[in-house]
Amino acid sequence: MGKFVLKRIGYGLIVLLGLSFFSFTLIHLIPGDPARIMLDTNASAEQVEKLRSEMGLDKPYAIQYVDYVKNAVQLDLGTSYKTDRPVFKEIMLRLPATAKLAGAGMLIAIIIGVTMGIIAARFKDTIIDAIAMSISILGVSIPSFWLGIMLILVFTVQLGWFPIASGTGFKDIILPAFTLGVLASTVISRITRSGMLEVLESDFIRTARSKGLGERTVLFVHAFRNAMIPVVTIVGIQIASLLGGTVIIEKIFNWPGLGTLAIDSILARDFPMVQGIILFIGFVFVVINILVDILYGIIDPRVKMMDEEETG
Repeated sequence: MGKFVLKRIGYGLIVLLGLSFFSFTLIHLIPGDPARIMLDTNASAEQVEKLRSEMGLDKPYAIQYVDYVKNAVQLDLGTSYKTDRPVFKEIMLRLPATAKLAGAGMLIAIIIGVTMGIIAARFKDTIIDAIAMSISILGVSIPSFWLGIMLILVFTVQLGWFPIASGTGFKDIILPAFTLGVLASTVISRITRSGMLEVLESDFIRTARSKGLGERTVLFVHAFRNAMIPVVTIVGIQIASLLGGTVIIEKIFNWPGLGTLAIDSILARDFPMVQGIILFIGFVFVVINILVDILYGIIDPRVKMMDEEETG
């Protein structure tokens, strides 16, 4: 198990290093001098050069990148041009709101997605199955920003049931969490249905039914437990995706999280903040995927064994 975990961590570090390189490179390709952006437009050339030197922008690109990686390892992601405060602290201030929204959205997605998937598998090739899968296809096709705007128009403007979020309270989170959850649930429902159908056609399910076990016991105790592996994988991926996918939703609903911070930073050309958010979200993706792989190996030891055989 230790070798399996170390291998996954090694892959994750390679991904993070590649992500840091590309984000650092892309940010530096954007036109504009960060030192000039930070200073007043009336600043002299000497003042600009002095600030460039203090920020290390006068160093060769390779040295700048190495310094950035060294600092990032120590949780130093630079200083925001806009607020003049450490990027990491700014991210930590906004993270709880984003985590709360992503968690609520994921809970909604799991409840809706798993329920729809099980029902569709149970009533395979019936009108119920067709309706469930049609909804999932529709959900994949709907842009998140469009659904968010429609929910605001109906439930906020027309009915007045919910506010457009200005805080992080219960009523504020319902619409943005529902928007995230509904869209994520469509993928989970399709994976759940596929996994359940495969398991329901297995010999041990026919044996369980021949022993007179109730359909509910067959579905939830025997079938769903064995169909969990692909569901766990997609749920893990969706959790990471929701953290990154909240960017548009947060801005639409005025939710004070990392997504809103990212868009505001892009508009303000706050390069260190944008870089820091990209790297942080990438780190979260990697950590969640490593945890999913480990959980995958615990649920089905065959995965770990195949991995060790390939390594050997």
